Amino acid sequence: MKKIKYRKYLTQVVFIFLFIFCCPVLSSADKSSVTIEAPANAEKGSEIIIRINVNHSANNFLHYTDLVYVRVNGKEIKRWEFSAFNRPEAENFSREIRYRVNGPLEIVAEANCSLHGSAGPAKKNVAVR
Repeated sequence: MKKIKYRKYLTQVVFIFLFIFCCPVLSSADKSSVTIEAPANAEKGSEIIIRINVNHSANNFLHYTDLVYVRVNGKEIKRWEFSAFNRPEAENFSREIRYRVNGPLEIVAEANCSLHGSAGPAKKNVAVR
């Protein structure tokens, strides 16, 4: 009788352990997110600085931001890929890009966590004066 009771509790403990540790999306997931800093307006032909701020609560061998990309008007202009051996310098970090304005811009940036994925893309529009 004790053997059956022991198996019942062991099965429950194993199930809880697997649920918590194998389903990271359900257990306080932290997705990488970005914010974009760029001017609201720019002169045609001028060069602007686009600053991408990446936020994430971990930066260790197994859990880090593994990808950041920036697109302008649907075309990818920059991509940073990271790995377990080439992680970002910190949990929260920034990158800057210089870009020549030839017309109105729609800037889209997104970051991805190695375990939990992305919080979704950030968007910023730059109008031409």
